Amino acid sequence: QAKGPIANPVEMANTHEAAVGTLKAIPGYHPLFSTAFPDAEDPITIENAARAIAAFEATLTTPDAPFDRWLAGDDAALSPEQKRGLRLFLDNGCTACHNGPLLGGNSYQKFGVVELPDERILPRADKGRMALTGDKADEYVFKVPSLRNIALTRPYFHSGAVWELSDAVKVMAASQLGNALSDEDAKAIATFLESLTGRQPQVAYPVLPASGDWTPRPDPAP
Repeated sequence: QAKGPIANPVEMANTHEAAVGTLKAIPGYHPLFSTAFPDAEDPITIENAARAIAAFEATLTTPDAPFDRWLAGDDAALSPEQKRGLRLFLDNGCTACHNGPLLGGNSYQKFGVVELPDERILPRADKGRMALTGDKADEYVFKVPSLRNIALTRPYFHSGAVWELSDAVKVMAASQLGNALSDEDAKAIATFLESLTGRQPQVAYPVLPASGDWTPRPDPAP
């Protein structure tokens, strides 16, 4: 995951060779890579760059959410409305997909089990995993996202068409479960989901080694 986006044409649109060439052309990176990978004959490789990125990403944990404190026995960590939202979340069957420590992120499911959502939300041209596997059974199948910190990550869905969390809840209830939630119940579930916001990591941004005249320039856009 750390290595792939660098060369993905719809993400960074670089090449692994060019990325390594750029790192090697910036003198400031040499001691950093040598320190991080002291046993490597050539410490600046795409594999080591990916390992370094992954090591940093592993520090981006968000513990101590109100829901975590509630699970640990602090009954006051959730408000009465959040507890009602949790009960609705359970009773409506949301945990069929959003389960485990991350409340999701561990399975692939069809978006639109009962009915396909509006095309504005699910563009029909986006076939999901079918585009990769070619299997008709994978049409509109996507990875179930984690609900951790979901209140901080709008807009929602891969189309970015929905901005309110309670509206996203109603879309999911209708398309996945066939349930028409009231505005009040959708808001209660959204209030519960806000309890999944954990303590955010504090990142001290380093001063990165500067490029120089010898640093390869990116190819101009066509």
